[in-house]
Amino acid sequence: MSEPDTTRRLPTLEKTERGPGGPDGPEQSASAAAYTSGAGSGRAGRFWSARRLPAALVALVLLAVAGLFLYDVAAVRAGQSAMAWRRRLADELASRPLEDPWVLAAAALAMALGLWLLVLAVTPGLRGVLPMRPATPATRAGLDRSAAALVLRDRVMEVPGVQSVRIKVSRRKVKARAFAHFRELDEVRGDVDAALADGLDRLGLARPPGMSVHVRRAGKR
Repeated sequence: MSEPDTTRRLPTLEKTERGPGGPDGPEQSASAAAYTSGAGSGRAGRFWSARRLPAALVALVLLAVAGLFLYDVAAVRAGQSAMAWRRRLADELASRPLEDPWVLAAAALAMALGLWLLVLAVTPGLRGVLPMRPATPATRAGLDRSAAALVLRDRVMEVPGVQSVRIKVSRRKVKARAFAHFRELDEVRGDVDAALADGLDRLGLARPPGMSVHVRRAGKR
């Protein structure tokens, strides 16, 4: 069985079944309807980041340190004297007590780096990708938050009376700040709420975020 595909742009089905009637056959129509209404089966989890940059940095640091120690040990085995930095490091480790500030600072730094690596290992990352409802168990899709904000902005701009709007999409909330140049503010706010709710439903997100709408009168130019 092939691995599930992943898309990170506008909400589209990645894998569809064609019915006997061609591209608009009954099976594909049913799949698209299930996707829009959220009736698809399966659980949409967050996308995991490959963590390429942290992994590369850790690998390079470990490689450099291991190579330096290996070279020094090989030089000592060949009859040469150890490097000055390794002799000084050995003397410092042997003479400094455990409660020394430098020892405590080095231990705290090592612990902080270790905790950072553990957090990277157990958290998904890719906070900019919002999981979408799966239409089928073999389909997995995600939507960039910037793309979602652009789609919702276009929907809100269709509301009569809205002159401009700023949309900020996070994993838990959509914040909209609209500026109206005619109509009553309460009416515009109600239409903006309805437009955002309908837009979020059509995006097909697995966990629809909450909404925060603020409507103000546009300033005079």
